[in-house]
Amino acid sequence: MFRRMSSVETAAPADLRRAVPVPAERTLLRASGWAMILFALLAVGLLAHLTLISTLAESRSQRLLFGQFRADLAGGTAPVGQVDAHGKVLAQGTPVALISIPALGLSQTIVEGTSSRALLEGPGHRRDTPLPGQQGVSVVYGRQAAYGGPFRDIERLQVGDEIVTTTGQGKATYEVVRIRRAGDRATALTDAKAGRLTLVTSSGSIFSSGSVLRVDADLVGHAQPTPQAVLRPGSLTAAEDPLASDPSGWLPLFGLLELALLVGGLLVWALRRWGRWHTWIVAVPVVLVLGVEISQQVVVVLPNLY
Repeated sequence: MFRRMSSVETAAPADLRRAVPVPAERTLLRASGWAMILFALLAVGLLAHLTLISTLAESRSQRLLFGQFRADLAGGTAPVGQVDAHGKVLAQGTPVALISIPALGLSQTIVEGTSSRALLEGPGHRRDTPLPGQQGVSVVYGRQAAYGGPFRDIERLQVGDEIVTTTGQGKATYEVVRIRRAGDRATALTDAKAGRLTLVTSSGSIFSSGSVLRVDADLVGHAQPTPQAVLRPGSLTAAEDPLASDPSGWLPLFGLLELALLVGGLLVWALRRWGRWHTWIVAVPVVLVLGVEISQQVVVVLPNLY
């Protein structure tokens, strides 16, 4: 009446139990899945930030900077040197000049400073050089791609093209004389009282090039006098050199990444407690804001000309 079960048959229930994940294993698999989704969202957010959001942010910054600088010009308080009216060194991000390149349809407000953080708002004036329109060589950096990439097309400039700048000392017109790439040496000014403007950006593939492109343009007419310098050549930190990273961005970046891990953990907990739709209604705005902030800090620690 009774049939003796084979060893295969007796082992089947145990094998079946081992094949079905226990609750702890299911929780781990689910947590891993949502962590991968969160990472993917952050990666997509970084791409969106570099290609779209940063452009909108730079455009907004430029509108505000233009309004501020126009008011400074009208009030006669626009900077004409390395210090403000109180004798303090100009803060990075202060609007100091306007630049227009008709051949490229470019019109931007130049800010003081060339660190990666300063260039989030637009082209930046290297602080240890004269302002545009003054005697000597004025140097202006601009990004190639991120945050509007204001200098992405300067490689297209031709000898003789005009560049017009406006500062607290008035307008100055330059003519392009040379485009320099890696290894090309700059030619010296023929007159100590002459003026030159050098535009600097990255060249080649975006976000991967280690090459610097420079456009030299000589001043047409007389240069304005250069006030006494406070910042001498070589006195700036390495963060303001071409293709330099801004180390001030690392601490906020690590803090935001830790916050992202915490948000990922809370997301998994909320999915178990609240359910899918309730969780995502709350989580999506938080993840988007966090992604934008992380993306901005990533740009800060990337080379300043990207």
